[in-house]
Amino acid sequence: MAALAAGYLLGAVPSADLVSRSSRAGPDDIRRVGSGNPGAANAADQLGRLRGGVVLLADVAKGVAAGRLGLALGGTAGLQFGAAAAVVGHCHPPGLPGRRRPGGKGVATSIGQVLVGFPAYFPVDVAVAGLTAALVRNRRAMVANTVASAAWVGCSVLWWRRRWPNLWGPEVGASLPVASAVSALTILDRFARSTPPPGTAS
Repeated sequence: MAALAAGYLLGAVPSADLVSRSSRAGPDDIRRVGSGNPGAANAADQLGRLRGGVVLLADVAKGVAAGRLGLALGGTAGLQFGAAAAVVGHCHPPGLPGRRRPGGKGVATSIGQVLVGFPAYFPVDVAVAGLTAALVRNRRAMVANTVASAAWVGCSVLWWRRRWPNLWGPEVGASLPVASAVSALTILDRFARSTPPPGTAS
């Protein structure tokens, strides 16, 4: 429970908001400009590539930090579930009733989760994340993310069942596919909620 709580709170840190407010030329609320998503892509569009890159690194770091803290609090399972909780926190940050602010889509934070918990999958994750970024503007991101999610969970199960090496990551156990599935479903839900129906304005 401690790993989950710590991971969620780390994931909920509003990276894009903090970077936007530190910029004199930045908007008061990045959720009210551009795509409305408080993530690296919208930050790059509204604040420039440099600050967008800072948001990207900060979001990735949240996943890594949550995993490291989870490891200290709950061992390997704590690492996997703590990092997954960071993705949930990034996508669904806390807020007062009636004043809940939408979170990001979780892709960058999930890269941090993979780096700390499933580095053997990292090259595939980066390739899929790049494809997603390329397709996001023409509304194919949901398809790309569905494929990515299936690949992530499928590879997690395969590595667990085959007991394949995990580079610098922990030995793969049953917690990996469960944590991967939690994050994948969370990300898919965010994309589904933020994608306008066909024929409507974005």
